[in-house]
Amino acid sequence: MIFKLAMKNILGAGFRTWLNIFILSLSYFSIIALQGFFLGWQDDASREMKNWDFAGGQYWQETYDPYDLFTLENIHAVIPEDLQKLITEDEAISILFTPATIYPEGRMRKIVLKGIDPEQSLIELPTKYLTDPDGEINCIIGAGFADNLNIKEGDFIVLRWRDKNGTYDARDIKVAHVFSTTVLTVENNQIWISLPILQKMLGLPNEATIITMKDEMYNKEFSGWQYRDLDLLLIDLTNMIKAKTIGSSIMYILMLFLAMIAIFDTQILSIFRRRKEMGTMMAMGMTRSKIIQLFTLEGTLHAVLAILVGALYGIPLLKHFEKVGMQIGMDAKEWGLSGLDDALYPVYGWKLVVGTIILVMITTTIVSFLPTRKIAKLKPTDALRGKMTR
Repeated sequence: MIFKLAMKNILGAGFRTWLNIFILSLSYFSIIALQGFFLGWQDDASREMKNWDFAGGQYWQETYDPYDLFTLENIHAVIPEDLQKLITEDEAISILFTPATIYPEGRMRKIVLKGIDPEQSLIELPTKYLTDPDGEINCIIGAGFADNLNIKEGDFIVLRWRDKNGTYDARDIKVAHVFSTTVLTVENNQIWISLPILQKMLGLPNEATIITMKDEMYNKEFSGWQYRDLDLLLIDLTNMIKAKTIGSSIMYILMLFLAMIAIFDTQILSIFRRRKEMGTMMAMGMTRSKIIQLFTLEGTLHAVLAILVGALYGIPLLKHFEKVGMQIGMDAKEWGLSGLDDALYPVYGWKLVVGTIILVMITTTIVSFLPTRKIAKLKPTDALRGKMTR
């Protein structure tokens, strides 16, 4: 009876009820949509960074610090025998880093020169272009960095490096291929050449800076090397997504606040205008607790109906964004965002949808209950005369 009476009362309120329901439905939609875009960004970026760079985890030479390029020249070590066996079996690849200088169009530019096996297939980096039967030193370079340097495929660049003894040398290298990727960790300010060639240039046979693993479960300890799992390798991305999510929560709070204010005002107005109705119900035997349940349920039903209204326009829109994505309008790499293409494709999990519904339902129920505390002090005789006990 209470449910039927509550439904009849809120539908009888007309436009005011549907306005509150629409505002609540916008809260549902905005939270699910924006959180879906952040989850989609994280999933896409994580997948691309694993495919292009991290694979199943990495071993770092124990003093390697990706944020300290000044010490990069001395960050290398002999590859352990067990890891060398995995490299031979195509279960891992070794990569050697060294600082270098290039001179595109007569300009000087400091870069990180990276050596990698041309025959590798563990990551998506197109290393097959590094092989050159004519004896040239081929290199590959990311499209964003190539545009920045104003170079293209087939161009030659003057490369200068310093070997392990501190002797400088220079040579022309050929840009064999310009690859396109959204992963900045394999593109920004770096050039890739063949690992055997770089080891020979530096006088560092069988040495590397990092070793990328195919299997994430392989994390054996080696002297002079530290294992880095995917959680650690992706920590920068994870922290950035968390920061963006926290920032967007301000909008969620504002929308929920507006919706809750509307429901709170509706409840206050209902209790003020329906005093005689409450007195009549109490005179007919309805207890105060039942009347409190009735008014609380009326407020909660706004959230329930908002789910249905939000589903009418929300599901088609969310499906549309899931299919075509949301265009960003500019190259995300210009923002320094790795793993992000020119469009965002959201991901909607059941945890996101159910969590949002529960959050809004609980908030609405609390806001609906707060004004009904006045009913606990209500006397039937005063209510029938239209008075409200203070």
